[in-house]
Parts: sequence; C-alpha cells; structure tokens
Amino acid sequence: MYLPSPTITNIAEAIAELGPQPHEVVLILMGESASVNIDGLIIHLKGLNVNFVGGVFPAVMSSETHSEAGVVLKVLPAATPPHLIRGLDQAIELPDLDAELTLADDTQLTTLVLIDGLTHQIGTFLAELYDHLGNAVRYLGGGAGSLSLQQQPCIFTAEGCFQDAAILLFTPLESRLGVRHGWQRLQGPMPATQTQHNTIVELNWQNAFDVYQGVVEADSQQSLTPENFFDIAKGYPFGLFKEGQEDIVRDPILVNEKQELVCVGEVPENALLYILRGEPESLVDSARQAASEALQGASNRLQDVLVVDCISRVLFLGDRFPEELQALQENVSDLPDKIAFEGVLTLGEISSYGEGFLEFFNKTIVVGALYQTP
Repeated sequence: MYLPSPTITNIAEAIAELGPQPHEVVLILMGESASVNIDGLIIHLKGLNVNFVGGVFPAVMSSETHSEAGVVLKVLPAATPPHLIRGLDQAIELPDLDAELTLADDTQLTTLVLIDGLTHQIGTFLAELYDHLGNAVRYLGGGAGSLSLQQQPCIFTAEGCFQDAAILLFTPLESRLGVRHGWQRLQGPMPATQTQHNTIVELNWQNAFDVYQGVVEADSQQSLTPENFFDIAKGYPFGLFKEGQEDIVRDPILVNEKQELVCVGEVPENALLYILRGEPESLVDSARQAASEALQGASNRLQDVLVVDCISRVLFLGDRFPEELQALQENVSDLPDKIAFEGVLTLGEISSYGEGFLEFFNKTIVVGALYQTP
C-alpha cells in the first residue's frame, strides 16, 4: 500500500486496514522527506502491538510514480522474529541463525535485508551472512539512508532508529528475482591496485581520480572536478567483472581530499574494473527484462512484488524515469488485482545473483516476485 502524504495517524489506519496477523510483520518503507517523526511512530505502533520493521530511504515508488515524501507498507509472513544487527561500523557479529537454517531445510525462505547504505562494511556484512546461510535462502533488499550522503539513523524497529545497522526478516515465501542494470562498458578492464573498503585509491597503479578523470573527460567532453564530480560521475559508474554475468556496478559518489574515489559499496583490492556508461533506452529496457524474469512463476501463487531500484537511476534518467516505471508493468497484465509494483529507491541494492550468490549492487534494478510455496 502506498501513502503519498503519510502521518502517524494514517499509517496506523492503513496498517489496521491491511490487517496483519500475529505471524506477520509490517514492512514500513519511508521516503526521507516524509513528515513523520520516526520516534513518535515507533511509540504509537508499539502501543497498538504492531509487529513492524522499516527503513528511511531516498524515495519510495508505486506503479507510475515515485516520491521522497511517501510511504510504502507491505505485510509479510515471518518465519521467525526479525533480527536487528547494530554496530556494523565495528566488528560484525551476526545473530544465531540456526533456527532459520533448520527451517530452510523444509521450506523456501526469502531473506529481506535492510541495511544502512552508508555504513562502511556492507560487503563484509553480506559476506558473513552468506557464509552462514549460503544458498539455503534467497536474498532481497537494499540500502537505506539520505541522498545527501550524510549518514544518520535510518533503520528502525520497536527498539528504536539506528545507523550502522541492518534488519534481517525471514519470510516463508518463494522468490523469483530479476536483476538488471543496462550500463555498457566504455573502457577497461583495469585493476583496482589499491582500495580501502569502499574507496578506490589506485587504478592500474596510478591515482584513481587521475585515471577516471581522463576517461570521463574524453567521453563526456566536460571538465571533471571534485566540485562537479557527483553530477557528471552519475553517468559513468564502475563495473566489477563477473564472468558469465552483467558486471556488478559500483557508483562513485565523491572525490576525497586525497584524490581518491569513494563509492557506494566496497571494492575488493585487485578487482578488475570497467568504466561504464549508459543510455536511457538501455536502462529502461533493463527494467523491462528484470520484471519479465521475476514474473515467470505461476501468477496464481503470486503473493507480492517488491521493487528495489537505485536512486541514482532516477538522477540519471531525470524526466525519463517514468518510462522505467512503465516498462516494469509491460506484458504483465495477468497479475492479480491486489498486486502492485511498489518498493524503494535505494543507496545500493541487495539480491541473490547468478548461481545464488549474495551481491550488493549500485545503479541496478531488482524486481522480487514473492510466491506462496506450492
């Protein structure tokens, strides 16, 4: 359910209308400009005995619109109580997930992952999670936070609202995932010869900004400086080479005082990188492909659809972003009436990929179709 002008009162009324059962959890996806006091919302919903988890994102989307001030509500069955993990900026400690592993032996589980998109150890956290659970479950989620790129509390449960935090929600629904980005290789590959978490220090043994600047200026015919970096770099992400798959996109968002490139998401040292470029048509077509791949299952078992789309695709497509939203819904006229293409515009996207590996993406669209198990 999409609320364009949310308040604490109408969120509570909408949740009552959705009628969550005791074994279900309400997922609250909130745009960062929504006029809702999160602490007040938490207190109010606790008083109503609502089971909920949520995050604050750059924007939310529904059907043919997106909004920085709206809210999307979804009700999902929960196999186990949700897990809140805090302190991701320090040593990462996962909760005991033995119960989820045992359940995964008997039924399909999809793991919803909401995470602070500006914490520095997203890759490390997801690697730890995959080490524990592997391919026993499917993964779907994204990075919360503000488009200002100023880190602040953005992940919330009944315990409060936190930064450097993540939520794991295990739902007993089968999922089919469409993961596409549509960006094309411009130059490379080149090794990331020195990195620090999400910062690229050197490319091909040279200063990272110098190398990137040379390629981007030659193609764009514009001068690239630290001051205009975000506006121009949104059209020139990096691609991490993945054999047999689309490159994993990494979004450079700023140049630091050392002339190093800071990205959303970690870049492994010595990874092979391409500099990519995009055309609006290829990005829109990638959304169409992602929806088609996710919705190949039996429509009579379809329970819900969750779209996780990167906010930087909005920035790149501009006035043409509605074309991407429309492309999602092409050739899917047989969906049940209650199903809507709703979701979030994120700072990084999370999904199973390829043979089931867990990946963190940038500038990518993930369509998650959730099905009742046969």
